[in-house]
Amino acid sequence: MAKQQEVVKATGVTKDKGYLYYLDKDGDVSRSKMARAGKGAKNTATKVAAAGVTREAGYLYYINKDGDVARSPMARGRK
Repeated sequence: MAKQQEVVKATGVTKDKGYLYYLDKDGDVSRSKMARAGKGAKNTATKVAAAGVTREAGYLYYINKDGDVARSPMARGRK
């Protein structure tokens, strides 16, 4: 059974290669440069878009391929 994606906030962020996009603790879209082999990960977090999303328990929040904030129910207990 496939989990359904629900778009929470349409931000339309354009993703660049080499960056990890995520929802930060303030509920905004941020990005950090991805660590590569031989290079340490430096704290290069920058805010990309103000989304103001409030998280609810039981959901996984992420930035989808369209650059919008989306969520899916977390998997609990495999059968």
